[in-house]
Amino acid sequence: MGLLETISGPEDVASLLPEQLPQLAEEIRAFLIAEVSKTGGHLGPNLGVVELTIALHRVFESPRDAIVFDTGHQSYVHKLLTGRQDFSRLREAGGLTGYPSRAESPHDVVENSHASGSLSWADGISRAHELRGERDRHVVAVIGDGALTGGMAWEALNNIAGADRPVIMVVNDNERSYAPTIGGLATHLATLRTTREYEKLLDLGKRSLRRGGAPGRLAYETLHGMKKGIKDIVAPQGLFEDLGLKYVGPVDGHDVEAVEHALTRARSYGGPVIVHVITQKGRGYKPALDNLADHFHAVGVIDPETGEAQASSGSSWTSVFAEEMVAIGDARRDVVGVTAAMMIPVGLEPFARKHPDRVVDVGIAEQHAVASAAGMAFGGLHPVVAVYATFLNRAFDQLLLDVGLHRAGVTFVLDRAGVTGPDGPSHHGMWDMGLCRLVPGLRLAAPRDAETLREELREAVAVDDAPTVVRFSKGKVPAALPAIARVGSVDVLQGTRYEEGDDVLLVGVGSMLPRCLATAERLAAHGIGVTVVDPRWVVPVEEALVELARRHRVVAVVEDGGEVGGLGWALTRELDRTTDAPAVLGFALPQAYLDMGAREDILDAAGLSPQAVALRIVEAVAHHHGAGTPASA
Repeated sequence: MGLLETISGPEDVASLLPEQLPQLAEEIRAFLIAEVSKTGGHLGPNLGVVELTIALHRVFESPRDAIVFDTGHQSYVHKLLTGRQDFSRLREAGGLTGYPSRAESPHDVVENSHASGSLSWADGISRAHELRGERDRHVVAVIGDGALTGGMAWEALNNIAGADRPVIMVVNDNERSYAPTIGGLATHLATLRTTREYEKLLDLGKRSLRRGGAPGRLAYETLHGMKKGIKDIVAPQGLFEDLGLKYVGPVDGHDVEAVEHALTRARSYGGPVIVHVITQKGRGYKPALDNLADHFHAVGVIDPETGEAQASSGSSWTSVFAEEMVAIGDARRDVVGVTAAMMIPVGLEPFARKHPDRVVDVGIAEQHAVASAAGMAFGGLHPVVAVYATFLNRAFDQLLLDVGLHRAGVTFVLDRAGVTGPDGPSHHGMWDMGLCRLVPGLRLAAPRDAETLREELREAVAVDDAPTVVRFSKGKVPAALPAIARVGSVDVLQGTRYEEGDDVLLVGVGSMLPRCLATAERLAAHGIGVTVVDPRWVVPVEEALVELARRHRVVAVVEDGGEVGGLGWALTRELDRTTDAPAVLGFALPQAYLDMGAREDILDAAGLSPQAVALRIVEAVAHHHGAGTPASA
């Protein structure tokens, strides 16, 4: 039996002898490589925090001492050390989540997958402890150097530094978020790392001097002469100490004994402390270390020996956007790409290779990205802000009052819109249509296939006096879905009686069109005439769509966003203004926090399967004709 199998909780970790810890770390890495390669997940970040997490559970008493992981994707090791070692269904329905989860364990505090919030949680928890007279309880926030680029982290840091509460902030410095960390903070942390190497060289010079000889003396005197200049210029720890924070480090994050010592020292202070730990993303796994792009930040199913991805066919929505963005950039010098530390995941890397001076990576700072884009538009550029749909939530104020209010020509490309699947409730991009509908003048498109993505992206960047949005889902692009006609801006995909009206107008939003066509087949089997349309632009409601709806007896809208503020919601209100309006059936996601699972299964569970949609439509048509309700569709 290996050591890992004997671990059922933090107390087992704390009872191990120091000489046993390297073996435990080795077993954890072997476990992660073997298991995550089967299911997919965040591999690189977890390989980098093995020793750090072991040390945390040896120094602090979880759950009495709260340990908050920023973003949370590096919590796999924490799960293993708190008794959760069945990774067979990781990020699948009924299995372990890819982030901390209170439903799984009392050791998990924040069910988070968005960055830069851990210090605010730590501040709040420590305030609660103080007011309850529990001064002996510590709060530990583990935050990466990438997450520290977010402004929210610095707002929290300002508050933590102004109080005398036992908050330990562990900066996991691996020089990366998804990709290398950028900006002033990255430069500052690099200075700290450089200073540590300088101190090593100085110590080497001292030892050489003790052994005698001119080379040793020369090396020592040269380095010592540099010391005052370096310290006077950079004073690296001063950034934190000037805020009133004690600073410990830098510490080798892969030396458990050194990390334990640093954390024990930090705990003894009884006040706010920064512990600067240097780690290596992807540690111990050659394929991850060789992948300079993101060190296997997140992987699908891979070969554990080589790290090669399981073969898959077809293009992704992201890759189609990436190709078209390069083509647009070649034709228009005013188009710039903007990303929040996600150059690779959102598909801007090819554009950056072709036009390196026209891509801006602001770090994990979506609010700043959007407000800065408004400034770029004012300066004569057309920014394309590419983010995951769920991350637009964080910058809604800037979208509304910096971009929208000033009618700035900014295009937002929302990747992973709708149901994303394995990343769970905080990653489902189901809120964007409802939020965007609140912004006056904003236009939002939802392409159904590769050709319409290219077409609608070009239409979006052609608008220079209002914000535009193009949203698409996660996964592979479906086969081409050609239109047989266009009415105004609405594409007709199926139906011969759309001009005079038929039984049913079936409106599909973006990636839901294949399900709508499958639904139409079921309805046709019941002798129901159906017109299937793609509105293309779903915010605001196009007048052509309203006119088409008026001609039909029943209108059904199928979409993968929240029902409140969705297209069905909005079309109903448009039709309510007229007399003899048709019945509108809305098929959308419930306004709820949907769990993780396979995308198709989640959509089916939400009542968006072709069978469920067809059944409700058949019932509505039967009601309209005054006939009985068929038993099935």
